[in-house]
Amino acid sequence: MVEIDKELLREMLSHYRGRGSDLIPLLLEVQAQFSYLPEEAIQLIAGFLDIPEGEIYSVSSFYSQFRLTPIGRQLVTVCRGTACHVRGASRVLSEISEEIGVEEGETRDDMEYTLESVACIGCCALAPCIKVNDGVHGEMTAQKVAELFAVPAN
Repeated sequence: MVEIDKELLREMLSHYRGRGSDLIPLLLEVQAQFSYLPEEAIQLIAGFLDIPEGEIYSVSSFYSQFRLTPIGRQLVTVCRGTACHVRGASRVLSEISEEIGVEEGETRDDMEYTLESVACIGCCALAPCIKVNDGVHGEMTAQKVAELFAVPAN
């Protein structure tokens, strides 16, 4: 697991009043900093807000944008919306999985890639499309997948 800077977490907490209404904004800020919600952060937040850790786990597992495990440096998201589906999203997902060596819903051991799919990313005119971190890539084909994830020559 990744080592978490507890002093940074305490600094983040200092900007809040310690009320229950701070929970979601705190979780969003912590996740923005660490790309997931580390166990140590959940413990500190629970103490700060004087709520059970279970309540934080309940909230963080209810909302799909929260993550309880680290993600890779490259978050690859494949759209499975209707337009993408009919234009080959499943094939694109398989190609990406083969190219980067990780299955959907998993993170590679070297923490380089996490592969996920979502219901829709809102770029239907570009179907089938994917996101790599914040970048959108449309009209994906097997060739475009190979080019996008090609290992650079030394």
